[in-house]
Amino acid sequence: MFVLTVDQRGSRRDIDRVSDILTELHDPRLLRPFDRTAGDEVQAVADSPGVVVDLALELLRRERWSIGIGIGPVETPLPKQTRAGRGPAFEFARRAVERAKSSVGQIAVDGVEAAAAEDADAALTLLAVVVLRRSPQGHDAVALARTGATQAQIADELGISKQAVSQRLAAAAWRAEIAGCALAQRLLERADR
Repeated sequence: MFVLTVDQRGSRRDIDRVSDILTELHDPRLLRPFDRTAGDEVQAVADSPGVVVDLALELLRRERWSIGIGIGPVETPLPKQTRAGRGPAFEFARRAVERAKSSVGQIAVDGVEAAAAEDADAALTLLAVVVLRRSPQGHDAVALARTGATQAQIADELGISKQAVSQRLAAAAWRAEIAGCALAQRLLERADR
C-alpha cells in the first residue's frame, strides 16, 4: 500500500494551495482521496504504483510541494477520511515528507523494505530533477505529448514548427521521463511486495 503525504513549501509566505490539490487531483484511482491533515498538508492512499508516479509528477510540476511516499501495510478497513488512517505506510510517509523538505528533488520514499524503498527514492529523485529543471515551454510541450498528441498536433496547438516541438521535447527530456516513470513504477511495486 502507498500513502502520499504532501506538504506545501513556503506556505507561510504564500496562499493556501491545499484546496487546489483537493479539487484538481481528485483521482478516482486512489483508494482514499487527498484529504487535508493539518494546515498545509494533505494525504492520500493508493494501491497502484502508476497512480503514485502520476500524482508525484503532477505535484512536482506545480513546484510548490514536498512529497513523501510511504510504502507498507495500513490498518483495514480504511476509514472514510484519509487523515484517520493508520499503519506503517502512514508513518513511513511522515518520515519521507520530512526528508523531502530538504531533498534536491522535493520527493522521498520510505518503506518496510528499506533497500527497495531507497531504490524507488533514487529513481523518483532523478525523475524529479528532470521535471524541476524543465522550462515552461518544455512543460507545455510535454503536457500535450502526455495526452498522446502527435508532434504535428503539438506544433499546431503551440503555434510553432514541428522541428521546434522536437527540440522542446528533447530539451525537456521527455523520453527520459517516460523511461524514468516506468522504472519508478517497477521499483515502487518491488518495494510494496
